[in-house]
Amino acid sequence: MPKFATKAADNMFCQARYEAAKFNERLSSREGAAEELGVDRTRLARIELGSVTPYPEEVLLMADIYRAPELKGNYCREMCPLGKGMPKIENQDIDRIALRALCSFRKINEAKELLLDITADGVITEDEKPDLEKIINTLNEVNEVTQNLKNWIEKSLK
Repeated sequence: MPKFATKAADNMFCQARYEAAKFNERLSSREGAAEELGVDRTRLARIELGSVTPYPEEVLLMADIYRAPELKGNYCREMCPLGKGMPKIENQDIDRIALRALCSFRKINEAKELLLDITADGVITEDEKPDLEKIINTLNEVNEVTQNLKNWIEKSLK
C-alpha cells in the first residue's frame, strides 16, 4: 500500500500521480514515478510539494504517463502568466458535462440576440457594457465546458 504524502496532498501533480497509481503500481511511489518520467526523485518531490514550478516538458510527460490531460490546462491556468484566463479543467463524468453543455447552449441563444442588439448601431454605449460582460461570461462558460469535454475524451477514450 502506498504511503501518501500529506504535505503534497493538495498538489495537482501529486493527486494525478495517486490517481494514476490505480492502473500503474510504479506510480504509487515518487521513486517509481520519477523513473517513469525520467526525472530526479527529489525534483519530483519538490514539484509535488510546490517548492518549484515544473517545466512545460515535465507537465506534458506527467499528463501523458499519468493519463491526466487536465494537468496541461491547469498548469497553464495556475502557473503560466500567459494562461491565467484559461478555464479550470475538472474531471467530470460525461453526463455532467453534457448537462452543462446543454445549459450553456441555451444561454448562447440569449447571448446571440443580445449581441445583435448591442452591435446593431456600431456603437457600444455605457449602458450596454453590462450586457456585453454577460455575453463574455456566457462565452467563457461555453469555453470551460468545451475544455472539460475535450479532457474527458482524451482521458476516457485512450
